[in-house]
Amino acid sequence: MPDESETHANDRFKAEMPQIPGVGGGVAKTSGPQRGTLMIAVGLGVVLLAVFLGGRMLWRTKKRVEVAPAPVAQIDVPADAPVATPDLVVPVATEMSPAVAVVGDLAKPWDSRQFSFRNGTTGETVPALLIRLPGGSATQAAGYWAFGLKEAYGRCQLEYVEDLTKLKTDYGFRGASHPMVGNPCSRTVYDPLKYASIAGNVLARGAIVQGTDLRPPLGIEVRIRGKEVLAARME
Repeated sequence: MPDESETHANDRFKAEMPQIPGVGGGVAKTSGPQRGTLMIAVGLGVVLLAVFLGGRMLWRTKKRVEVAPAPVAQIDVPADAPVATPDLVVPVATEMSPAVAVVGDLAKPWDSRQFSFRNGTTGETVPALLIRLPGGSATQAAGYWAFGLKEAYGRCQLEYVEDLTKLKTDYGFRGASHPMVGNPCSRTVYDPLKYASIAGNVLARGAIVQGTDLRPPLGIEVRIRGKEVLAARME
């Protein structure tokens, strides 16, 4: 059993030792200012952690957006849109290449085909039309009528009118029993089955049956070469 002198020495030693919070003589209590500082540090740490995690999530989202493939442009084509075919190409008749159709292309009377005629003398290219006439053979030139669609002494473009009702309503012409050629500017009507005399005592197909135009359309000579229908020359 320790003596009294040893007990006093131990007490003096404990009194002289520095007090360390959490060690030895119980848990030290944190003062008010220290507790406030600790709470601020913890709060700041939580804010910094939230900012860090939010930044990483934003960066990942941006990265996914940047690497996403661009959408392929879609072009909506109407279901009834016309499809280009060789039949829709308008042939151009020239001196070196006068073919505008093949025998059998215009299978029925009053069938027609539009083409362009290039005048080798003037260099002008004009729209033209080839019509299969009734009563004629498809293998004979007399079975066709070709003419320029440009008005002979003007700038209007003629039209091939197969709708007899249109001849009545638009042209006021009621005597048609077959397709006609019309001038929409002057309401002149030409009959493909009739001839008219022009200068030089020449007969020209497409006599005027109504209207004030001066003459029939400018005719184009038709020839047959093998199975080809040729537009040889214009008046």
